Amino acid sequence: MNNRYLGVVALGVAGALALSGCAGGGDTAPIRIGSVSTLSGAATFAESSEAAQAVFDRVNAEGGVNGHMIDYKTIDDKGDPASATAAARELVGSDEVVALVGGASLIECDINQDYYAQEDVLSMPGIGVDAGCFNTESIAPVNLGPFNDMTLTLLNGSENLGLENICVLLEIAGSTTPAYQAGVDRWAEITGKEPHYVDDTLPYGGSDYSSYMVKAKNAGCDAIAVNAMEPDAIGQVKAAQAQGWEDVTFLFLTSVYSENFASALEWAGAGAHIPAEFYPFTEVSEINADWRGLMEENGIDLTSFSQGGYLAAMNFVEVLQSMEGNYDRESVSQALHEMTPIESPMMAYSYQFDEIAKQEYTPGGWPVVLRSGTKSWEKSAEDWLLPAG
Repeated sequence: MNNRYLGVVALGVAGALALSGCAGGGDTAPIRIGSVSTLSGAATFAESSEAAQAVFDRVNAEGGVNGHMIDYKTIDDKGDPASATAAARELVGSDEVVALVGGASLIECDINQDYYAQEDVLSMPGIGVDAGCFNTESIAPVNLGPFNDMTLTLLNGSENLGLENICVLLEIAGSTTPAYQAGVDRWAEITGKEPHYVDDTLPYGGSDYSSYMVKAKNAGCDAIAVNAMEPDAIGQVKAAQAQGWEDVTFLFLTSVYSENFASALEWAGAGAHIPAEFYPFTEVSEINADWRGLMEENGIDLTSFSQGGYLAAMNFVEVLQSMEGNYDRESVSQALHEMTPIESPMMAYSYQFDEIAKQEYTPGGWPVVLRSGTKSWEKSAEDWLLPAG
């Protein structure tokens, strides 16, 4: 099924509209919403929950929904399994949140998916990262995720850019190897092509990636598709430059799409390409105008992570606006299951909780490129990149 966003959805947050509290509790009880996010550690995603908080604060400032305010609480899991476990139990068990919205964690979906199913609570992350965000019916991230992203960056390289010897270099956290392999396999199924070379031994937070670049260069790679996040990706580009690999094309994931990444690199080989999960935030457009204005007003970095948190919160607000009666966990979950698909020009596909949770949709990204000497991203296509199969 090819679910495309057809236009702008008006998510009115003005007037007497707000969110209600967990488990009823009175005519003006607040709705308690939570998120488990990685805010500290080697890889962080603070902008997602910050953006969700900004949306909810705006709703509260403009009167809330039907007299109910939003009580939003984010807990840092530090990228640590024990902390992620404790955070979920605090939010779901002690605080009795009605749902989890707008979070972004390196590990928490894998750690907590069974607990969420047991407690009948649904999670709508702004940014899903680990494999557990994409294989359970109780979690439906707004973003397409790194595994679909891998398929798209390979498609961008082979089909849009016409590259032949594409090599895959992976940094593996936990049990993500099968999921990344599935992303590569889907590209192979669609195109009939295979990676020229695969290396899944790259370390997270490595101090020197020179040896990995040497091996890839010697293997005859025209391009390398890498799942690294921003700090590691910068190190990898600089390591390739140090080896004199002038004609290499970098195929990265959305995780490196930031102004910081662009400003850190004078050289980007034959170009650093990514399929942005949301409409390119570096483009000044009416499509991103409300998101950009709200982020700037609240001092939140303009990144794909803040786009995801914003969209998750906006979608959740729209679902709650459609409800009548109590805003307890059971009724909120039912509303999410039964929600009408929400369309936004910031995304290539419509958002319907159950369809996303079951991965019954066609992911898409917007290709952008960082060219050597520019220190800035630009669109490299005029429409969404969508898998053909």
